[in-house]
Amino acid sequence: MAEENMPVPTRKAFEDSKKLNQHGAEYWTARELYPLLGYKQWRNFQKAIDKAITSCQQSGNDPAHHFARARKMIVVGKGAKRVGDDYELSRFACYLIAQNGDPRIPEIAEAQQYFAIQARRQEVTDALAADMERLELRKQTSEEFKALSGAAREAGVQDRMFGIFHDAGYKGLYGGLGNKQIKARKQIPAKEQLMDRMGTTELAANQFRMTQARDKLAREKVRDQQRAIQTHQQVGKEVRDAIKRIGGILPENLPPAEHIKQVEKRLANVPPKLQLEDKDAKGLAGEDIQGS
Repeated sequence: MAEENMPVPTRKAFEDSKKLNQHGAEYWTARELYPLLGYKQWRNFQKAIDKAITSCQQSGNDPAHHFARARKMIVVGKGAKRVGDDYELSRFACYLIAQNGDPRIPEIAEAQQYFAIQARRQEVTDALAADMERLELRKQTSEEFKALSGAAREAGVQDRMFGIFHDAGYKGLYGGLGNKQIKARKQIPAKEQLMDRMGTTELAANQFRMTQARDKLAREKVRDQQRAIQTHQQVGKEVRDAIKRIGGILPENLPPAEHIKQVEKRLANVPPKLQLEDKDAKGLAGEDIQGS
């Protein structure tokens, strides 16, 4: 899990940690990179590497060109040293690791910009790209929902009142309609999760509503249950007013989208392919790969 209180690294920090191997290819070591991305524990960063390796395979690129296992002497408790796992990572590998992180974390956002890869061709149709965007946004709103629940608990909301607290946000954003009323209006079965049937625009509005509510609870140091509920509803209303001012469609008037599980299934059957420029495709092997 990333640390929120660590200083955000500059691009110079990433540049200074870059190395060149015997092939003249640039690389970063995982042990030096993970604190720059805000990770406190190696085991959590290892999970991020594993996800990135899977993403590399799914993108049509060879992980062997981008992730090289290594061994390194590391310092453990009380200054003792032992040999531990490490990786040499190409720029593309670092990019994938950052892309699998949470962009709300400043360290991750900075890394995503620094390690950006320019693809020559991404074999993704417009429809598939829209599916990918919606699925990613659904994942982000799920994480934001959990974060907001944690903020609500710190603000004094009791577990038994969580339903009312979250409904207050919906009522502010949807003109007085709560979760059940929104489902009824959109003819969504009661047993389905509302956010699973939201399209990209609606998900984005709700993510913004939750993010702003979480920040406001923390900023104003709310420690009263009723005030926390009122704050959430007010934030929802202000997001609704902003949508009105820019002439957007109010969320209760947006049609329900197909269930997110259908989107997941479609994406699983058609993994995107990412064809890199030669330099990036060769990765750690530099100029040694011919005709790849």
